[in-house]
Parts: sequence; C-alpha cells; structure tokens
Amino acid sequence: MTRTAPQRTPLGWTPLAALATAQFLVVLSTSIVNVALPGIRTGLDLSDTGQAWTVNAYVLVFGALLLPGGRAGDVHGLRRVFLFGTGLFALSALGAALAPTAVVLIVCRAVQGIGAALLAPTALALVLTLYPAGRRRGVALGVWGAVSGAGGAAGVLLSGLLTSLYGWRAVFVVMVPLALVVLVATWLLVGADRPRGGSQASADRPRDGSQASADRPRSGSLDAPGTVTVTAGLVALTYGLSGPWPIAVLGLALLGVFVVLQRRSADPLLPARMSVVAVPNVLMALLGAVWLGLFYFLPLYQQRTLGYSPLAAGLTQLPLALMITLSSWVTGKISGRPVLPVGLAVLAAGLAWLSRTPPDGSFPVDLLGPTLLIGLGLGVAFVRLTALASTGVAATDNGLAGGLVNASRQLGGAIGLSFLTLLPSPGAAFAACAALTLLVSALSTRKA
Repeated sequence: MTRTAPQRTPLGWTPLAALATAQFLVVLSTSIVNVALPGIRTGLDLSDTGQAWTVNAYVLVFGALLLPGGRAGDVHGLRRVFLFGTGLFALSALGAALAPTAVVLIVCRAVQGIGAALLAPTALALVLTLYPAGRRRGVALGVWGAVSGAGGAAGVLLSGLLTSLYGWRAVFVVMVPLALVVLVATWLLVGADRPRGGSQASADRPRDGSQASADRPRSGSLDAPGTVTVTAGLVALTYGLSGPWPIAVLGLALLGVFVVLQRRSADPLLPARMSVVAVPNVLMALLGAVWLGLFYFLPLYQQRTLGYSPLAAGLTQLPLALMITLSSWVTGKISGRPVLPVGLAVLAAGLAWLSRTPPDGSFPVDLLGPTLLIGLGLGVAFVRLTALASTGVAATDNGLAGGLVNASRQLGGAIGLSFLTLLPSPGAAFAACAALTLLVSALSTRKA
C-alpha cells in the first residue's frame, strides 16, 4: 500500500496555524529552560553536571533522532507519527514540571527530545504536502520561519517572567496546554495519510533492473541498522565536541559505518536520491552554526559585558525576533535568484557591525542597528534554504526531507559552536560568523 498524502482541507491556512505552533513549541522548549536553570538548580539541588544535562538531554536526543523521526513519518504515516510525537512531548513536559528529583527531570527532558524529533520533521513534511510548490508553499514556509524566529525570543522572555512569578516548574507547565491544542487541532484539521507498505512499493518498481528502480522505497519498514548507527554517531559526535574528544572520534567512526551500511542497504534510511538536496543541507548546516553562535554569544555580551539582567537581555532581543518574523513572512511571498545572496550579505554586514562589541556599548547605538540587519538576513536565509532543501524531493520523502534539514541545522550548530567557543571573545565569534555567512553566500549563488 503506497502512502497517500493527507487530504487537502477547505479550511485554507488553519492547518498551517496548528503545525506552525508545533514548530514554535520545539524552538521554545530549547530556549525557555536556559533562564530558569538557576531556579532549577536550587529547587532540585542540581550539580554542575546535572544542570548541563537538563539542557543536553533534550538537545542531543532531539538532534540525533531527527533523521529517523522524519523517515518514520514517511513509513508509518506523517499525521500518525506527528500526533504520537506531540502527545509524547506533552506528557514529558508534564513529567518535567512534576519531577521530584534531578534524575527524573533529565529523563523527562530526554523523552521530550524524542517527542520533538518525531513531531518537528513530520510537521514540516505535512506543510510541504498540504501546500504544494508555488506561492502557497512560499507563504507557508514564510510563516514557518517566522514562528521559528519568534520561538527563541519568546523562550527567553517567558522563562524570565514565569520563573519570577511562579517558579521554574512553570516553564514546563506552559508547554502542556499548547501541545494539547496542537494535538487536537491537527487531529481535526489534517486528514490521515496511509503508511507506505511493501507490496505496492515493490509493484511500483520498474522491472528493468535500472538504478532508478533500485533507489526507490522498497518496503514499509525503517532501516534499523542505519537508524542505530546514525543516532549513536550523532549523539557521540555532538557530546564529544564539548567533552572527551575520543567520544567525538567514536561518533565519526559510527557515522562512517552508517555511510557503508547505506550503500549496502536495499531500503536505506538516507537513500542516494536525496543527493538532490545535498547542497542546501550543507548550507543549512553552516547557517545553523551562525544561528546558534549568535544566540549563544549575544546574551553573554549583553549580560557579562554590558551588565544586563536576563529579562533585560530578552527584552532587548525583541527587535531581532520581530525582524526575523517579519522578514521570514515577507520572504515567503517573493521569489528570485538574488533573494538568498542579498539576505546573506545583509546578515554578514549585521554580524560584522555587532563584532565591535564595545565594553560601554548602548542598546540604541551598538545593538539595535546590527540586530535589525541580522534579523532581516536570518529570516531570508532560513526560509529560502528550507525551501531549497525540499525542492525536487518526491512526496513520499517529505518526512525524510524535513528530518534532514532540521538535523543539518542542529548538527551544524553544535559543531560550529564547539569551534566558536574556542575564540577569545564574543566579538571574535561574531566576526567568525560574518565570515561563515559570506562563505554560505558564495556557495549559494548556484542554488539561490
């Protein structure tokens, strides 16, 4: 039985609102915990290691499972996997809110990462399926980029506000009703799709033994060896880059085994046909390093050098978030080859301006201008690269495409940040991000 697309709905953009809210939750759950960490540490008597793992348990599991999570949607049905992931996300958020010990909290955060890895790529795949190529897809991806930008700033602001008023547990409680609303809305608004089965997939294969036939989906099951090796490899690599280097080497070795297995598998997790989006995913990985580097070093500069409180740092990032939101939305409505290179040039200019990082800097003079440029460029780049990362992909691979572009961004961010933290100052990190953005611009000229 071949997987059929979710039925198109006459409700227009309403399903997009539910799916975009899911993406907002994924971004929110990454950023909302950071400001609350001191309160969590006091409340559960966390050690330094426990505090780090409150964040890492979510980030590592989420990033490592994005690729198999997206493929699971292609195999078992996009809506089914999305609903399961959203339910798991809600339950684990509730578990984190009620956690009596640090161990329970960390386990719940890891489970929340599993839920996010299932819902994030399938949500994007559902958007790609419901809104086919053309202006409607452009608008949908513009909204997607807008909520991604808004989620980061909302996490900082909500965390400071909720922690001050209700304590650290509130940062997890707030995600539960939002996830439940997404769950119910998607159930009602998005039609079910049928999982891909083995018999029809085999029947659809040409009988001439051509490579094209060999590269088509052959079964309705996940590539278990590929899933295990890529997941373990990504976890080890990401963890090892910020910890013991032999673990990073082990991660690289496991990823090498994954590549070998993919070449030999009859139905690989990452088939050769996905090479059509190889370049956009490499560019997204580089952009992920810029994105994560910016949001790591900007609060450090604001709080350590300029003396801002966490809440003040969040408030002064509002123009950045609003510009990302606005530029993402507008970019979804326009097209043309120059759009991506121009956006990247604006992003590089903003990062170069920000790299000055004067010790006595003020918000109106030294932060507002560069962050507006950065927000404009990031919104354009994120939407355009997401669109390119799905161009030429068959509908039956939409889940895999969604998982791949998300994984590229996460892994690129983790690897990039591990190198950026070796630099002597936030200013040097912003300058490096500007140079990296110019590299992305140079590589994107043929794909824009």
